[in-house]
Amino acid sequence: QVQLVESGGGLVQAGGSLRLSCAASGRTYSVYAMGWIRQGPGKGREFVAAISRSGGSRDYLDSVKGRFTISRDNAKNTVCLQMNSLKPEDTAVYYCAADTTPTYRLRYSSDQYNYWGQGTQVTVSS
Repeated sequence: QVQLVESGGGLVQAGGSLRLSCAASGRTYSVYAMGWIRQGPGKGREFVAAISRSGGSRDYLDSVKGRFTISRDNAKNTVCLQMNSLKPEDTAVYYCAADTTPTYRLRYSSDQYNYWGQGTQVTVSS
């Protein structure tokens, strides 16, 4: 089992920044790809960013490219999402997710992740 706990959400004005963190515990040695998925009000879950086990591969939702950066520290079992130039449309609950499938591919779909955090709310005011 892997446990994920997010932190760092909050209320910010448009143009501002937030840094989300996700701390993993349990069988962290089994974690491969990790990612951030968000769910806006009245919307389905949406891929935001993903990172490979080594951190060497990363990818982003087109609308956040150049504004968000995903990173991970395997020694500390953490993954972070630095969010800059935030927009009201970034308002959502952000979930940290982990996949224990032994692959070095990134994961883009919610159903490819088998562990999830409880989510952290990000609200961007205009």
